[in-house]
Amino acid sequence: MKTTRTGVWRKRIATVACAAVLCCGLAALAGCSGGDQKEESKAPEQTQTDQAATRTFTDSAGREVEVPAQIDKIAPSGHTAMQVLLTMAPDKLVSLSQELSTDQLKYFDSKLADLPITGAAFGAKGDMNKESVAAAGPQVVIDTGEYKDGLKEDLDNLQSQLGIPVVFIETPLDGYDKSYEMLGDLLGMEDRGKELGDYCKNAYDEVKTAMAAIPESERVNVAYLMGDSGLNAIAKTSYQGTVIDMCANNVVQLEKASGSGAGNEISLEQIAVWNPNLIVFGTKSIYSTVGDDAAWAGISAIESKNYYEVPSEPWCWLNNPPTVNQIMGLQWFSRLCYPDKFDNDMQDVVTSYYKTFYNYDLSQADYDKLMSTALPR
Repeated sequence: MKTTRTGVWRKRIATVACAAVLCCGLAALAGCSGGDQKEESKAPEQTQTDQAATRTFTDSAGREVEVPAQIDKIAPSGHTAMQVLLTMAPDKLVSLSQELSTDQLKYFDSKLADLPITGAAFGAKGDMNKESVAAAGPQVVIDTGEYKDGLKEDLDNLQSQLGIPVVFIETPLDGYDKSYEMLGDLLGMEDRGKELGDYCKNAYDEVKTAMAAIPESERVNVAYLMGDSGLNAIAKTSYQGTVIDMCANNVVQLEKASGSGAGNEISLEQIAVWNPNLIVFGTKSIYSTVGDDAAWAGISAIESKNYYEVPSEPWCWLNNPPTVNQIMGLQWFSRLCYPDKFDNDMQDVVTSYYKTFYNYDLSQADYDKLMSTALPR
């Protein structure tokens, strides 16, 4: 990529001229050539020029964005980007889109708790505090997620409002190797990008290969339910339901699938009609009480005790938001549905993910707590 250098040539000429006069004067007094002084006078100027260097980066939306050649300060556009950047370059973050809870902070440097909270530029709330973002001093704002119609214009508008380069990195479940490669290129962290990208590709390919050997007719009938009454469902074909759809027969087939992390509102009668063999409940749902609820007694998954609660530290493994956390969810959920199709131990898989993405060593107690509602009884 082409590198351009900024600077005002008249000032540069004046600076060089002054340096030459000074060196000649010193040479006359000291009887030396003044070569050392010339080298010293160039050093500060060279440093300033290098810091001002830029290059053109083409993002996933096809936008050509002029960004600093060296990037040390970044800001997320929202929650999806924040989660990705925390796996890639937490030390470069100058702001967060939302506050990290105590349970989430255990996986990261505690200094992140001191960063300003700036909100999300897009999505349902669209509550980004642009003044706070600018005040944090990022060299670039990074957006990740699903490419949608109108995104280019939204990104251009945000960039214009902030006066800061805004870059979009698409992050589909089957393309995180390319996503991390792009991030590595952008941030000058090619090795880290390759490490994370390779992990994602290997994990995805492993599950894809296993699923290819399971006919559609033999796939588990699953419902992913959320909400305090369990009556919100992640529908088939929704962006939030990518992991479920890849690994199982998602029985929640609706005319219009919601793109919201809260899913579609449904009725218990409809769940009974679908009668899933396996149910995954979201956090803060009715997992802990549903087994004693007479209204749910006739549903196959409840009767057979084949229901679970998705792990959610530091974020939900399956969705909300659907981002790199789904790589862990993909490995967990596929093994939950078809344990005999995989050779490696679940604990080894989970421990490896947390070490690779968060540089966190899961203790036995950590693992047991994380998986307490996520494994067969």
